[in-house]
Amino acid sequence: MARLLRNVLLFTVRVTLKIRVLGFWALVYSCCAFYTCIVLLKLLWSIIRRPLKTFQWVIRETPPACLNDTSLGTHCYVRIKESGLRFHYVAAGEKGKPLMLFLHGFPEFWFSWRHQLREFKTEFRVVAVDMRGYGESDVPAGREHYRLDYLVTDVKDIVEYLGYSRCYLVGHDWGGMIAWLFAIHYPEMVNKLIVLNCPHPTVFTDYTLRHPSQLVKSSYFFFFQLSRFPEFMFTIDDFKAIKYLFTSQTTGIGRKGCQLTSEDIDAYMYVFSQPGALTGPLNYYRNAFSFLPLKQEEVKSPVLLLWGERDAFLEQEMVEISRLYIKNHFRLNIISGASHWLQQDQPDIVNTLIWTFLKEGESRENYRN
Repeated sequence: MARLLRNVLLFTVRVTLKIRVLGFWALVYSCCAFYTCIVLLKLLWSIIRRPLKTFQWVIRETPPACLNDTSLGTHCYVRIKESGLRFHYVAAGEKGKPLMLFLHGFPEFWFSWRHQLREFKTEFRVVAVDMRGYGESDVPAGREHYRLDYLVTDVKDIVEYLGYSRCYLVGHDWGGMIAWLFAIHYPEMVNKLIVLNCPHPTVFTDYTLRHPSQLVKSSYFFFFQLSRFPEFMFTIDDFKAIKYLFTSQTTGIGRKGCQLTSEDIDAYMYVFSQPGALTGPLNYYRNAFSFLPLKQEEVKSPVLLLWGERDAFLEQEMVEISRLYIKNHFRLNIISGASHWLQQDQPDIVNTLIWTFLKEGESRENYRN
């Protein structure tokens, strides 16, 4: 009798698990279909209003001067033996100083950390990377090359190539997601973790599946699962979507923020207008669902979480929940009026808060390598 009950219980568990998996993927594909219909309607409306301009775009051949600004640092390259990929990064500050590594989000590249490169190069060896598939870094073909474990290993390989065993890790958006995971899996390599507008990975997945409002805000995740069509939509009206993300009233930098200059915008347009420049970044999203839901993992490093109050993509309720997964000192700062693009929106406030966090528990002149 006991054996029969055990078999029934195991069968029930397996069936329940399969139903949950089927339900999860049904939700993914339903959201994908729904958001695709919305995008198609927007495309149709654009064609009706401006039929000629809709399908015009330009590949920028000359980078704007700001991308070669020597005050930001030196352009360098590293080829990782294990993966064979070449990564581009911009570095400043003396090589013997502690490493501060910056990981950008979507759709960004190393340039999004320009304000922090200037600020922290006096006390650190600051390095802002073009992550796998972005900018001048290699773009491996196929979504299977953008697994989360590969992205995390990239960070480990880069830190070690630079000659360090530990770093102060700073990440925003997708870079924040990778930074969280790196701190979870390689706690011995992270002195302190600083994340901007990205909740703990487990919080994000659990919260999104339980809150329809966040599911709606994350609907672009589902649209990006399609092949080629999202890349095409970004080219509409000469990459208007890229500019819109950073400058519109709903998603862009706020009125009180540090507005992007025309040259800053040109830098983004230059990078993402290059042939194939959007496929690598979009493959981060296309591969994300293969690893959901994530295990509940704790972070052992001290953590600073900075959050722009006007984030149009992520709900603020996830911020406090992230505290539950941190088993060390945790500091949270919510910046009023700031957008999702926090380090570009309010660089002075962000830099001050980072300095305060860095000085907690250790003097500014005595950082650990």
